[in-house]
Amino acid sequence: MFGNGPDLGEQALSKAAELGISAVLNEAESIEVDIRTDGFKLMQGELESVRIEGEGLVMKQDLRAEELTLEIDQVGINPLKAAFGEIEFTRPSEATAEMVLNEQDIERAFNSDFIRNKLQNLPVEINGQPVHLNVRSIHFSLPDTQKIALKAEVERQDTKTIEQAAFTAVPTIDANGQRLKLAQVEYDNGAEISPELTTAILDSASDLLDLRNFDMKGVSIKLTQLAIAAGKLTFQGEAIVEQFPG
Repeated sequence: MFGNGPDLGEQALSKAAELGISAVLNEAESIEVDIRTDGFKLMQGELESVRIEGEGLVMKQDLRAEELTLEIDQVGINPLKAAFGEIEFTRPSEATAEMVLNEQDIERAFNSDFIRNKLQNLPVEINGQPVHLNVRSIHFSLPDTQKIALKAEVERQDTKTIEQAAFTAVPTIDANGQRLKLAQVEYDNGAEISPELTTAILDSASDLLDLRNFDMKGVSIKLTQLAIAAGKLTFQGEAIVEQFPG
């Protein structure tokens, strides 16, 4: 491979990397890997950079990422394995990461079996009386650049009546840089069904929006920034890559 010039070497490694990453994803609309190096550096076990771009990635808990970008600089690899199209890191590498989630995909995940099963037969108190609730559906939206909005259709088990719970909350990244926290809850019209129901929904949201759901073996991402705009959540962060994904 080395004798065919750096362009062919880059292309061969990039294609092998794309196949490896695709193999560990539940679903992916597209995966592109762009590896930059030259023949001499490749023989020395060095890659200048690796850029991974994915669209429509689905991993744990049925949560889909519209876009995921990982840029890795100064990568040390095993040159003998690279000659056969395999990327084996010889040292951890630093990377930057960006992930985009849209509100339709988040809402779909909220209504997946993973979340719905957490929100059935919930023991709560309403007007001082013990009641069990089933959350039938959740609508998720991003009404402005600061908040998320959740509307839940809730069934009371005792009366089989349907009630609506609706509130907004402000998302922030937790201290570990791994999941969203939802705080500053405000109810529509100042009303709530029960504090226990709100807590259960918020806890489920934190489980769902735990970005470790997108972890790939050998890659650990710490989120540092969050932006809300045009129906999308955009996360940026830093990563340590100990081995190539897939």
